[in-house]
Amino acid sequence: MRKRGRRTRGVLAVVAAGVLGVAGCDAVGGDAAAPSESAKPSPKPTSLWDRSPGSVAAVGDSITRGFDACDVLSDCPEASWATGGSREVDSLAVRLLGRTGAAQRSWNYAVSGARMADLPGQMARAVGRRPQLVTVMVGANDACRSTPAEMTPVSAFRADFEDSLRSLRKALPKAQVFVASVPNLKRLWSQGRTSPMGKQVWKLGICPSMLGDPDALDSAATLRRNTVQQRVEDYNEVLKDVCAEDERCRYDGGAVYDYRFGTTQLSRWDYFHPSVNGQARLAEIAYRTVTAEKPLT
Repeated sequence: MRKRGRRTRGVLAVVAAGVLGVAGCDAVGGDAAAPSESAKPSPKPTSLWDRSPGSVAAVGDSITRGFDACDVLSDCPEASWATGGSREVDSLAVRLLGRTGAAQRSWNYAVSGARMADLPGQMARAVGRRPQLVTVMVGANDACRSTPAEMTPVSAFRADFEDSLRSLRKALPKAQVFVASVPNLKRLWSQGRTSPMGKQVWKLGICPSMLGDPDALDSAATLRRNTVQQRVEDYNEVLKDVCAEDERCRYDGGAVYDYRFGTTQLSRWDYFHPSVNGQARLAEIAYRTVTAEKPLT
């Protein structure tokens, strides 16, 4: 009986220990699971910006068409900063997609002489390709009119840009947009007026509001150029503000406007449009903006 009592007490102790052990495991397991899960870092929010889009469509004006980059008064889309295949330029499309990919999956809908009012139509054509990235460079021709009085009003410029992005967003909600600033036209005048040939070509009607009477430095000429320059700056504010309202749009932060085009970067025929070298510099700016971890400010 004494042995049986000890045996019974031993069995009860083992059973009790087992019960407590199971309860303890459940308690510890439940308590441990919570800290383990909470200790895991919360996942980073998925970025809406894809730094390596798979196709590119370009809209805009003569700069994106490579006007005067290869021949006088002619488009040269092969040298376009956005979609051209020139090895001297290494366009944005080539840098993103490779040379073969750019030839197959990039399209240029820019038109020389185009203004912001033409952008909705160009955007509609680009949408048909369902591009993952659309590049926009437009606005110089809105300032380059016969006289400053004929420049596109800022309100109309804004309305057409908003309309263009709205139509793109309706058709392609996830398409990305790169927006280049309007170049500094006054700086281009300052550089180009050193070329007698350039000034002769300007007389054919290239940006008369800024380039007309290029050697005139009187108060009227200065006021005219400053008025055009202010309008360019106003356009760039519109591009920046409207783009900022779209989470899949990136503005270049004024990089094109700020870039100091020298004679090497300007067409040897008109000393106003970018040369092949200038197109390459534009491609660098675009690629840097598109592939940056964060938007430029």
